[in-house]
Amino acid sequence: MDAPATGSLSDPDGERPEAAWRTAPDRFLRTLRARWRTASLASGWRFPSDWGIPEVDAVCAAIVKHGGADGALPALAGLGRARATSGAGLEETLTDLAALHAVLADPAATDGFVAPDVDATPARLLRVTAVAWADVALDQLTRAEVSDPLTGLPTSAYLRTRLAELYRQAERDDERVADDHALVVVTMDFSKAAGWTRLTGMILAADALRVAFDGGESLAVLGPSTVAAVATRDAGVAARAVRLRRELTERLEVDAQLHEVGTPRINVVRLPGDHRAACELLDTLSRN
Repeated sequence: MDAPATGSLSDPDGERPEAAWRTAPDRFLRTLRARWRTASLASGWRFPSDWGIPEVDAVCAAIVKHGGADGALPALAGLGRARATSGAGLEETLTDLAALHAVLADPAATDGFVAPDVDATPARLLRVTAVAWADVALDQLTRAEVSDPLTGLPTSAYLRTRLAELYRQAERDDERVADDHALVVVTMDFSKAAGWTRLTGMILAADALRVAFDGGESLAVLGPSTVAAVATRDAGVAARAVRLRRELTERLEVDAQLHEVGTPRINVVRLPGDHRAACELLDTLSRN
């Protein structure tokens, strides 16, 4: 009779005494791991080289030690966390778990070719693994930076949030945002440029913006040819805008291919009266 997935672990060569695993635990562990891997790959695990991680061995060792999956719940939680950390999706992680359950439920399938079924996997195994996976995935999500991968600058979504904070403060203090802050906008001219030149031009624009506005101003990329900074509106903003033009010009003169980039436009734009109008302004600038 086949042993259930949560009961005793069967000997791959047939029925065994209850404590037979103690005489050859390494052999049982290797057999279980090999069957599990075969079943997981057959059920759709995408990258074979990524399947074998230390947490897989920990699960196998716990199952062999306790004679079934019930004793491996802490190890399964560790596996769920490890899968999320490595970038495996939840569906793929649970299908891998279903492959393990199918192997345990059908020890007679010595070649590992079984039919994994997530719906047939005990809920407690699914819950432990899925919750552990979700904990890591959500933590990664909350830690993720909202930044543009090309320039490294925050995206316009970040700038909208920052402007919302400024407008709330201005409303509380009965002031206008435009009295204390301005939007410095750099628009690149890529009408005659393409490919590598466009990418390099935006990288250089972002770098020049960081150098000119290095005092804690809110920087962002607004579109494929536009970067901007929300700066304090004081006597120094004009000087920083001049420095920005100088820094960007120097960078664009380094490589002859960058001469295809036309003269960048740098404008100090007055912020509108409310946050909604400010967001509409950002939308307009992003299309330039």
